[in-house]
Amino acid sequence: MKLNLPNFLTLLRIFLVPFLVVVLLTKFDGREIWGLLIFLALAATDFLDGWLARRRGEITTLGTLLDPIADKLLISAVFISLVELGMAPSWMVVIIVGREFAVSGLRAIASSQGIVIPASGWGKAKMFTQIVAASLLILSLRHEIFVFPGKVALWIVVAVALVSGTQYFMRFLQRVTSFDGLPPPEP
Repeated sequence: MKLNLPNFLTLLRIFLVPFLVVVLLTKFDGREIWGLLIFLALAATDFLDGWLARRRGEITTLGTLLDPIADKLLISAVFISLVELGMAPSWMVVIIVGREFAVSGLRAIASSQGIVIPASGWGKAKMFTQIVAASLLILSLRHEIFVFPGKVALWIVVAVALVSGTQYFMRFLQRVTSFDGLPPPEP
């Protein structure tokens, strides 16, 4: 198997997640800036790998399997680190991370039944809000002015995660209960 650039970027994201955690949780001057730069670079690879794979016609089974794992590792690691740093309440992070794994499990079950549940606009909004909230909370470690916007953004992440998670489950239920075998229309 040949490793293409999109898959390399996905693997790089997976392997650098522990480095991000170490940077965030180790006390040294500038850790917030380095942590934010690493986080944003890894988040950018999420968009870049998919764009490159589609543009270059390099969509592979490996990439299709690894990309959601890399996304969940990155988001879970950064938010769990923020709990450890006292910047995010654990119950909110449990909702965020729980939604990630519940939807992954649902998509795996659907796939085993031959049902494809593609990413939705809400799912993309969820990822965007997660990046914004995590970035603001990381910055708030250094500059107190970012604490309030970071907390507000975290509430938005929880709301969007719940809405998008509910949407995935409803789409799944519509597809498995459809009697004519045709997928239901997109909302």
